[in-house]
Amino acid sequence: MTQSRFDEDDAIEKLQTGSWDFKDSATRSSVHSIHPYPAKFIPEIPRRLISLFHPGDSSAVLDPFCGSGTTLVEAKTAGLPVIGIDLHPLATLIAKVKITELDEGFGVTGKAVLQRAKERALRELITIPYIPNLDHWFTKPIQKALAVLVAEIELVCDKDTQDALKVAFSSIVVKVSNQESDTRYAAVEKNLTQDDVWASFERAVAHIGRMLESQPKLFISSNYSVQIVNRDIMLVESGDVGRDIGLVVTSPPYPNAYEYWLYHKYRMYWLGMNPIEVKEREIGARAHYFKKNPHTEHDFERYMNRCFWLLSEVMRQGTYACFVIGRSIIHGCEIDNEAILVRASRVHGFRLVASVGREIAPSRKSFNLSHARIKREGIVVFRLGAE
Repeated sequence: MTQSRFDEDDAIEKLQTGSWDFKDSATRSSVHSIHPYPAKFIPEIPRRLISLFHPGDSSAVLDPFCGSGTTLVEAKTAGLPVIGIDLHPLATLIAKVKITELDEGFGVTGKAVLQRAKERALRELITIPYIPNLDHWFTKPIQKALAVLVAEIELVCDKDTQDALKVAFSSIVVKVSNQESDTRYAAVEKNLTQDDVWASFERAVAHIGRMLESQPKLFISSNYSVQIVNRDIMLVESGDVGRDIGLVVTSPPYPNAYEYWLYHKYRMYWLGMNPIEVKEREIGARAHYFKKNPHTEHDFERYMNRCFWLLSEVMRQGTYACFVIGRSIIHGCEIDNEAILVRASRVHGFRLVASVGREIAPSRKSFNLSHARIKREGIVVFRLGAE
């Protein structure tokens, strides 16, 4: 089943006549608030795109750059199967927790983990992992508190509960560190104690429990599957998707803009993940543009070309791929990423059917301050196949 020309005209008219700024987004009071994440989708964007461009059957929604899972949550809430792909292991962990119904005893387990961690700390039964520059970013008492929490979380038998507790833990790491804020990489004295760690973790566990319990009944009762693939998009093959794709909704990382690996660097270290491996493969990471033989916008086009190849392999003819993309600044030059997407898409049989702009919320920050000059981004819709 594919959409008719009438359906396309109607969807495009609604796309172009509606406001996409969503300045009053309720993200902070939803499941999307369980963990900090830079430049994440406002949930209203994928929600509306799904309502406009999904063919209305049982085909899946795909997000090839799913980040912390906003599209996944919105597709599942709509009662649709969904597949998310992302390079970042912490991002896919957060996404997995967002779409998983937790056992009723989650809060009780969290309190038990916290109590056992406190007892370990009192008895000095502590093994602090090797993490580069640990003493610079974490005081000794904070190191001990985080180490015993991680150790106790690893002993939780139920995997879904353990993953949710890891997300609760990860969400407090920067808060209890010496790092000034999520987007300011400077060490400051915060005068925190282990009691601050315990209290922060307890609040994070309670918050995750409340947010997941508040999910719509349709979300909880949905029988449709959610598949999450933690892999570099350049290495994903069509067989890794393995479903009939009726719609793509995504926002690829902008070149030289948001450094996801750096934003989550110490969170990943504490959870046993390797942020340096992530950095090496992260599309758009600032470090790639300030090294010998630096990346250029042509590298981004190469990545997007590979992405559109994958989409052409897994999407059915006549269906739509919706991208949210802004411009980038590389060595003082502004790069039109939308134009890059258009070129890459044409190679693989897509045509541009609509594009609309939106204002970027001024609160959205990154480690690359030059990106703050970019105030708008576009919602770009492609159709696979000829008219």
